[in-house]
Amino acid sequence: MDIKKVVQWAKDNKTVIPAFNIPYIPMVKPVIQAIVEADSIGMVQVARLEWEKFQSGSLEKVAEEYAKYAKEDFTYLHLDHVPVIDEDDLWVDFLPIIERAIGAGYQSIMVDGSRLSFKDNIKATKEVTDLAHLSNVPVEAELGCVAGHESGGLGLSYEELFNTKKGFTDTNEAKIFVEETTCDWLSVAVGSIHGAIAKETRKEKKPTAILDIEHIVALAKATNYIPLVLHGGSGIDQRYILEGIKKGITKINVGTEIRQAYEFALDEKPGDIEYARQRVYERTVWLLNDFFRVSGNFSRLHS
Repeated sequence: MDIKKVVQWAKDNKTVIPAFNIPYIPMVKPVIQAIVEADSIGMVQVARLEWEKFQSGSLEKVAEEYAKYAKEDFTYLHLDHVPVIDEDDLWVDFLPIIERAIGAGYQSIMVDGSRLSFKDNIKATKEVTDLAHLSNVPVEAELGCVAGHESGGLGLSYEELFNTKKGFTDTNEAKIFVEETTCDWLSVAVGSIHGAIAKETRKEKKPTAILDIEHIVALAKATNYIPLVLHGGSGIDQRYILEGIKKGITKINVGTEIRQAYEFALDEKPGDIEYARQRVYERTVWLLNDFFRVSGNFSRLHS
């Protein structure tokens, strides 16, 4: 089934599609195994920073590994975060990356213009939607700023970030942005944060985050109920996750939870990739069954 229809089904049924990031190639197999065995639906995804700063190699390498284990209609391949300006404040030649991903078989893609001005974010996102829609590939875009990837970290405490609503997606801008870019899904900033990616901090525990549920409701209404995406899905109080899903969060990105499971396993048993895979599998099963409560979604969709 077409991924855009699957995401729409999830929105209509107040459930969510988890999307699992792959910073290390061996993680692909256990993530897919967990999705299938949970009778669920999920995305395998990779962001540019994961082949630049971790060990996923390239978007093509992830696509090749994905093809070995992919299970039709259970799993989908998504290109996460292709920034126009990256976490180191460097400009990125983003359109060729999008073209490569479409050519490699990615079923949906994300452009991240969140570090641009509002006007320039619209312009860059529209360039991507014009390109991707020619191949019937849906586009996720970001408005607002989900902090955490930047080299300097958050720059303030999580409590200060949430209380000041720093970087939160503006509802009026969201309405205009969706109309003018024709993006298919919108990543919003409503309280979540990305996991740290710097080598000296990437193994630290994330602060426990919460979500501004009223803001999610307002954004859903302002955007005419486009599927909303939550980045930084690890480390959020479950009560807020489940309520956010009811109010419009339709895709949720998971990176830190399974990345640290892999890294910590290799700290315990250096070089034992199968042991690390097992830890990733177990954590993914827990996320699907217990945390997001999406086990059985495959059967529900196809019943």
